[in-house]
Amino acid sequence: MQTATAESIARSATPLEAGLVARARKGDSGAFERLYRRHVGRIHAVCLRLSGNPAQAEEFTQEAFVKAWQSLAKFRGDSGFGTWLHRIAVNTTLAHFRRAARQTDAPLPDEEDALDEEPGVMLDLETAIAQLPDGARQVFVLHDVEGYRHEEIADLAGIATGTSKAQLHRARKLLRARLKA
Repeated sequence: MQTATAESIARSATPLEAGLVARARKGDSGAFERLYRRHVGRIHAVCLRLSGNPAQAEEFTQEAFVKAWQSLAKFRGDSGFGTWLHRIAVNTTLAHFRRAARQTDAPLPDEEDALDEEPGVMLDLETAIAQLPDGARQVFVLHDVEGYRHEEIADLAGIATGTSKAQLHRARKLLRARLKA
C-alpha cells in the first residue's frame, strides 16, 4: 500500500491544510483538532442527510473522525483531506444501515406511508428528504446532492446499480408528491 508523501499531500490541499495533515500524521492532536473544526460542518451535513436523524448523524460524524484519526497513516494524498474524510463519513453511515438491514427482516414502508405528515403542512426540502425511506434517502443524497454515479452508489451501499436507479426514482417521486402537497 502506498502512503502519502509530503509532496502528494501538498498537491491535493491548501498549504495550511497540507501542514495540518502532515503534523497530525506525526501525532499532533492539536493539528487534527483544527482539521476537525475545518470539516465537521460538511461531514455532519452529509451524515444528517444520509441518516435523516440528528442523533445518528452526530454519532456517525464522530465515528468518521475517529476512523480518520486512526487511519491517517493510510491517507495517500491522492485527493484532498476533505474528500478522503467525506468518503469515510459516507462509508461509516452506509455501513450502519447495511448492518441494520442484515439484522432485521422488517418490510420496507409503503410509498404512501413513507412521508406521513398532515397534508397542507409546509415542509422544506431538507425535512422532506429526511422523511424518505432509508434506501431512497441515501441514494437521493449520494446521487443528487453529493454527485455520485449509480455505479459508485451501488458499490458504497452494497446494492445493485439497478436498485440504486430504482431508489432514486422512488425518492424523486416521493419528494415531488410531498412538496406539491
